[in-house]
Amino acid sequence: MAEPIRALCDELIKAVNVMMEAESSQTYRLEALKFIEEFKEKSPFCVECGLQLAEKSQTAVVRHFGLQILEHVVKFKWNDMAPQEKLQLKNCTMDLLSNGTHPILLEECHVKDALSRIVVEMIKREWPQHWPDMLKEMEALTAIGDAQTELVMLVLLRLAEDVITFQTLPTQRRRDIQHTLTQNMDSIFNFLLGILQLHVNEYKKLIKLPFSLQAKAHWRVGVATLNTLAGYIDWVALVHITNDNCHLLEIFCLLLSEPELQLEAAECLLIAISRKGKLEERKPFTVLFDEVAMNYILSAAQSSGGIVERRYTFLKRLCQVLCALGFQICSLLGSDIEVQVPVNLDKYMEALFAFTSHPSQFLKSSTQITWGNLFRHEILSKNPVVGQMAIKYLRAARINLLKTGFPSKNDCPGCEFSRVDFDSDEDFNCSFNSFRAQQGEAVRLACKIVPFEAFQIAREWNKHYKLSLPLDAHITKGLCSALSLSAVQWDAMTFFTESVFGQLFKILEKEKIPIDEGIELLQMVVNYETRDPLILSCVLTIISTLFPFVTHQPHFLPQVLFKIFPSITFELVEECKGPRTRAVKNVRRHACSSILRICRDYSDFMLPCFDMMYEHAKGLFSNELLLTQMEKCALMEALILVSNQFKDYNKQKAFLKELIAPVTAQWLSEEMRSVLWDPATFLAYVGADQVISDLDTEDQMGINRSQISFCVNTILGVVKRARWPANPEEAKAGSFVVSTTSDGAPIYRNPCAEPLQALLPNLFALIRTQNSLFLPENINRLSKTFSRVYDIMDVEKNFALGIPQPVLDAYDSSAYRNIVERMQGFFSSLYDNCYQVLGNAGPCMQQDFYATEDLAEQIVGSAFIHLDSVPDHRLRDLSVFQLVMSCPYDYHDSLLCPLLGPLFAHLLQDEAYEENHVTQEVVEEQLLRLVTREVMDLLSKFPLLDSSQGIQMNTPSDELSELGKCLLQSEDIYMTLLAICFNSLSWEDTINCQRSASVLCWTLLKQVLGCNLLPEAVTWLYTSVLKGLQMHGQHEGCNAALTQLALLIYESLRPRYAELRFIMNQIPDIHVEALEQFDQKTIQSTVSKAGEKKKKEQFKRLIAGTVGKPLGQQFKKEVHIRNLPSLFKKPKPTKDMLENTDTACLITLFSSDCDSC
Repeated sequence: MAEPIRALCDELIKAVNVMMEAESSQTYRLEALKFIEEFKEKSPFCVECGLQLAEKSQTAVVRHFGLQILEHVVKFKWNDMAPQEKLQLKNCTMDLLSNGTHPILLEECHVKDALSRIVVEMIKREWPQHWPDMLKEMEALTAIGDAQTELVMLVLLRLAEDVITFQTLPTQRRRDIQHTLTQNMDSIFNFLLGILQLHVNEYKKLIKLPFSLQAKAHWRVGVATLNTLAGYIDWVALVHITNDNCHLLEIFCLLLSEPELQLEAAECLLIAISRKGKLEERKPFTVLFDEVAMNYILSAAQSSGGIVERRYTFLKRLCQVLCALGFQICSLLGSDIEVQVPVNLDKYMEALFAFTSHPSQFLKSSTQITWGNLFRHEILSKNPVVGQMAIKYLRAARINLLKTGFPSKNDCPGCEFSRVDFDSDEDFNCSFNSFRAQQGEAVRLACKIVPFEAFQIAREWNKHYKLSLPLDAHITKGLCSALSLSAVQWDAMTFFTESVFGQLFKILEKEKIPIDEGIELLQMVVNYETRDPLILSCVLTIISTLFPFVTHQPHFLPQVLFKIFPSITFELVEECKGPRTRAVKNVRRHACSSILRICRDYSDFMLPCFDMMYEHAKGLFSNELLLTQMEKCALMEALILVSNQFKDYNKQKAFLKELIAPVTAQWLSEEMRSVLWDPATFLAYVGADQVISDLDTEDQMGINRSQISFCVNTILGVVKRARWPANPEEAKAGSFVVSTTSDGAPIYRNPCAEPLQALLPNLFALIRTQNSLFLPENINRLSKTFSRVYDIMDVEKNFALGIPQPVLDAYDSSAYRNIVERMQGFFSSLYDNCYQVLGNAGPCMQQDFYATEDLAEQIVGSAFIHLDSVPDHRLRDLSVFQLVMSCPYDYHDSLLCPLLGPLFAHLLQDEAYEENHVTQEVVEEQLLRLVTREVMDLLSKFPLLDSSQGIQMNTPSDELSELGKCLLQSEDIYMTLLAICFNSLSWEDTINCQRSASVLCWTLLKQVLGCNLLPEAVTWLYTSVLKGLQMHGQHEGCNAALTQLALLIYESLRPRYAELRFIMNQIPDIHVEALEQFDQKTIQSTVSKAGEKKKKEQFKRLIAGTVGKPLGQQFKKEVHIRNLPSLFKKPKPTKDMLENTDTACLITLFSSDCDSC
């Protein structure tokens, strides 16, 4: 027998070497793999060969393969082995543990791991019932030597991972093992702690000796023990961690000073302190604020170290430890648990601040949420130590807000750390933006604690460090680039100023605001002169931020406006003949935004300056070369916002008519009408049918596109900004109220309604024309140059794929786009803006809009025409939610039902396309997912539901709103909604599935439970839910919602529809007897409320066969672990001997069953 086995082992060794050698061809490698797999599956000599290959005389690769064979035997053949064979394999494995490995420092890690896996697989199948002394045997192995001790640690760690973390066992075996582990946890922890202390002490003694291999051996065991402890600390009862006044945590703190063990100790400490649980159980964690522990933590945090991977990883863990410790103290302080503010809070905050001021962007970012928690805490925020640290934090924020440290650069110490943490500048930029937002929140919270100090720090930074310093200039053009030092500093100062002053105006009482100092600072900013566009953008932001000071000294207002208005027409001298740079366009947009923001937030304060602004704007409008169409629209919106303060309907209407008169004349002209009503004419007018050989040539038709865009943007600006007074009395006095509703609520009229109503027919025509552009005959009219102008924009594509915008140092580059890009942008923005007008028209014009004659027919005949041809990314622009939300009840029947019926029908049709469409393009697939997600978002936001917040057993009968009841009057609309919601359960989108299952499906279905549904319909509904389980059942949230929905349907409809039982019978691996019992109870409705939970569990087990597997598990070979005799004794059935008044009860008291009582 030995000879054939030896020959077979030689063949296996050759096969393994072929597989592992880089020079092997793919054919040979596949043949070797096939031979090995067939051997593992079919050979009766797996154990013998595995043991022979695992001998120490073999190479590490061959030994690892031999151990893999033994693991395969245990995993897949254990159930078929005789008891004697199992015992022999177990003994052989224990022999391998005892003397089958090389010394600890020489043995390969993957060999140790493979050997430990075999032991764990046997433990999972036999312990504790058939291997009660396993823990004693493991303890005995540690007495043999360091190598065996390390292997025992690996066994215990992997056992905890498989049973608790990954839960790769059947439920009963997992419960048996976990219960036994829990019972023995005191002895396990004492054992682990003893091993740790023994080897750490030996390590400390021997490490002082030069070249001590024994010290390294003790270090290796110490590391393994700490890793094993980490695997248990995460789930054991907290009492095991906090025993003996948190002695275990103190040991971890002591090890923070050991460079070779500090990383593993910090990871254990982090897992322990991050534990959730009852507050009284977490109270002992405050021992870490004691003098000794905090000194070790502070010393480790403040110790210096370069870019050494292990050291840097340790700092990350220690930073997380401090953050977790902050979370614990914030949770305990102020709760019912008696906990005092730690005496060493100052040392804790110094340690945390050491990471906040560290060059590493990752470490700085990690502390921000903790600072926010400390600053907002009701008790800690009033502590003087926290107040002092808030000042220190604000001063540090001035440095941390500087966007420096890009991994591609070497201009600061943080660059070196960034190269470790980030793959590219784009990754760093994305992380920094998130960090800046978190830091802004922390700065605002710090301002609440020390408002006046924050004011002085911001004032000092603006006054002394920026406005008085010269700029560092770009060598060639004399201008800053986006990443030059001056621009970065101005950008940081601007953000800091916004965060500080934005908070101060909210929290300080009017009389406490330092107005004189604020006006002085604003005066300095206004007087600051620069021609650098990047710096000027920052100046404009600071002016907007400090503008509330002007409300206290109105005479300063003209000076501020005269600073902003020239920036609207900002130009660089050398670019008069060429296209504007990005930075210049940003300045102009920024100035327009500043005017808009001021007019929006301080419209009443701006009213005295209205005439001056209007005259200035008219002067700008008169020169076509001064402003772009977008800038004109922004100024018009600002004027409209101020005009809302006229509080006089006729005066405001006259102004609006005058303001949009040029647009009205152009929009209603015969030329424009012919363009808007005919697709062929429209394409010719915008130049999309022309062949352009040179894409950089002058755009002859650009002016035509610009005119159409300007008209639509103007209409959009009016419907978004024009409003009646918010005060009902002022509205009534200004003639804005025309009547009242039946319940006495005022009905308002908007002064823009009359001028806009004349423009609506052409707007509807433009929307209809745009939808018609996607018809084949109109697509054929596009020239070869513009054949792809309807494609999705790159910006939208990147958004759909979650790709961040690149970091471009291109503010000094031209913002010029070629003619194809401009044409594509025109079609995209025009389509979106038209639907934005439609969506805002309802809230703006209200009754005047909804009372438009044949409005439903006009919308359906324009916005919803040819939707089958419209691309999915265009469908995302359908903006009807606002229109529906603001629709008065009187128009539900006449408008919303005719409007929403076709929309829902198309969504259902588009959904079917989504379900069957197979695409190779990731972008198209993601866009389809986004469109369908927005469909469900639309339905869930529609005011269909009143009080229902999801599936409940006792939902109120009036959960549908008036709109919901109105829509359900139409059978077609109702059935369409039902089909959309139930179909969405099996879309490849868990968010859609969970939303539909938990919010929409049952709410809609419940309305018709009392009706006579067709059996086919009931079958389809129930099957749709089961298909959803097949698709998404592996996700816990979806599984819970779908299971509850299926149970509700089965309970409600099974008594009348036997078809549901037929469907249940087809579920794979269903237990027929259990189904029969459940079915009878359902039909008879015998389950009490107390049995609801048990009923749900029974039903969940019945339909478990429908739950689909994750893709990664679908082709994995099944591992079968048999249950052993249960450790838990079944309780004897209790007899309620007083339940009956029959005399037989007395006899029962004296029966033999009661003798033992």
